[in-house]
Amino acid sequence: MSRTSKANDPELAHKLSRRGMLGVAAGATAAAIVGAAAGPASAAVTSAAAPGRGRPVLPPGRLGTQLYSLRDKVSSLGFAKVFAELERYGYDEIEYAGYSQGTGPITLAQLKQLARDHGLRGIGSHVGYYSSDPNAYTFAQNLDKVLDDAQALGLPHIGTASGPFRYGSTVDAWKRAAEEFNTYGAAARKRGLKFYQHNHAEEFSFATDQPNVRLYDVLLAETDPDLVYLEMDIYWAFVGQFRFGKRVDGTPAPFDPLRYVLKQPHRYPLFHVKDGTHDESARDGYRMVDVGDGDIDYKRFISAVNKTHGGYRDHHWQTEHDNPVESFAFARKSSEHLHSLREKGC
Repeated sequence: MSRTSKANDPELAHKLSRRGMLGVAAGATAAAIVGAAAGPASAAVTSAAAPGRGRPVLPPGRLGTQLYSLRDKVSSLGFAKVFAELERYGYDEIEYAGYSQGTGPITLAQLKQLARDHGLRGIGSHVGYYSSDPNAYTFAQNLDKVLDDAQALGLPHIGTASGPFRYGSTVDAWKRAAEEFNTYGAAARKRGLKFYQHNHAEEFSFATDQPNVRLYDVLLAETDPDLVYLEMDIYWAFVGQFRFGKRVDGTPAPFDPLRYVLKQPHRYPLFHVKDGTHDESARDGYRMVDVGDGDIDYKRFISAVNKTHGGYRDHHWQTEHDNPVESFAFARKSSEHLHSLREKGC
């Protein structure tokens, strides 16, 4: 799907207009923000910074959420009520994690219209890579159906959150998986879509047959940059930095997740904004928390990506928490925090 200019995008114009109105009220105190946090019926977004105090770090019209974080609300309340809350919280986009709901059947056409009715754009979707079931809804078993559905929803991106571990953790195994990803990417490109892969921590581990080779580097090298894109889950990348910062023999092997992006920013159209509190006693080195409650410096990360060529307009930021204590509170707090971030001296 081609990118529509801001001037000709009525949904984005509506969002920006709404943001302008919210900006007028952005001088609200922190106490007012806390008061608004009393429940899901709170006002959409209240910025923690007054107008004129710096350019927003978050690009306008680019805040989304991965609906997996709200799966409990989708199954109990339905998409309509969830989308209504996301609109009130100031979200622009959604990333799907399945197209059904527990409250009753819904068609893809209805789902697409429902999102539009609430000023939301479907930006992508997670689908499985493969399954032992030949009829499973995955890229390997049902590629045409997966792409048909993405087109029906008007999605610009379609991807998988499965790691390329189908054939194992050797270099050759990942080269084989990379070839399949190239195939999916080529098929998606013919439909005007971009195929992407979403990482967890294990992608940053080392090949079992070549312990000096990081598997993520194999994925990057063996996939065609014009066919296979990446969605960096920033939290899991930092976990990977902690867990796999040393080789099997104990020698240091540090890496910076941000550097991967800055080297090839065009390959990273999507990001998962997921936060954690650093805790070296935990297996992962972090404990997952709501966005804004952790230690990951999202102001630095998003700002750096914004400074790349086309960065402010070409990247999309999806909030996520795998198991939030209260999913609506997570979505609201995450939006408030990201909208409060400001560049200094702008």
